[in-house]
Amino acid sequence: MTDSLFYRKTAPHVRGAFDPATNTVSYIVHDPATKAAAIIDPVLDFTPRNGRTRTTSADLLLEAVRNDGLDLRYLLETHAHADHLSASHYLRERTGAPVVIGAHITDVQAIFADLFEADDVARDGSAFDTLVREGDTLPLGRMEIRVLHTPGHTPACVSYLIGDAAFVGDTLFMPDYGTARADFPGGNAATLYRSIKKLLSLPEETRILTGHDYPPPSRGNPAWEASVAEHRRANIHVHDGVEEAAFVAMREARDATLDAPLLILPSLQVNIRAGQMPPASPGGHVFLKIPINAI
Repeated sequence: MTDSLFYRKTAPHVRGAFDPATNTVSYIVHDPATKAAAIIDPVLDFTPRNGRTRTTSADLLLEAVRNDGLDLRYLLETHAHADHLSASHYLRERTGAPVVIGAHITDVQAIFADLFEADDVARDGSAFDTLVREGDTLPLGRMEIRVLHTPGHTPACVSYLIGDAAFVGDTLFMPDYGTARADFPGGNAATLYRSIKKLLSLPEETRILTGHDYPPPSRGNPAWEASVAEHRRANIHVHDGVEEAAFVAMREARDATLDAPLLILPSLQVNIRAGQMPPASPGGHVFLKIPINAI
């Protein structure tokens, strides 16, 4: 899988869709030979001021899949996101494609199902269709999806390696922005550093596709792709020469200054359910809880 010639000959087609409301990048990736496709980290639009949901972003992904004549095989989640609601359940209902996530989602469910007193949430990952672990593979036409367990941001984070493209979720951002925070429950800066080093040991031409972008003023426009070589040379947090102790000290100091994500409370209630809303009340309404002084 790591032979450079193999990577050049098996470049999947990748389309990124940037959501400015949450700075999230969702992806459609497909095998050019067979048009077998996957959607990665789809967003359910949510307005916190009035609790309204929309499926505009997810519908645009579906439209692109249809227009390109793709055969959607999977809905891949890199982790249980804390900054946007997942549209995976909505897309599963409309396409029948299974929702895939890392097997350590059970650790995240155990933490947050208790926090939200979500008795309907099984702590065994069964809200999802397929749980994957380090080294697992899934067929994608003539290509394959290889799973890398890349914890640190959360214990359940995985990256999906498809040909020369690595979809890394929140583990790495663009080189001029650095890396993800590691202060969520179950997160760990040292573990994050080791996961990043695993990713940066891939061939230098490997494309790193990020789950978010926060463009600094020096760049302005959002971007989401850089090579392993570019990260090793220029990532402001983990370029070659940055040792683990220095990274951990930087990451922990930086994380101590960060506010919780705006959508962390609604997102996690939905995302530990694979994108489903909590059960409706006897009156037919769906409620998201706000635990007071709990985080």
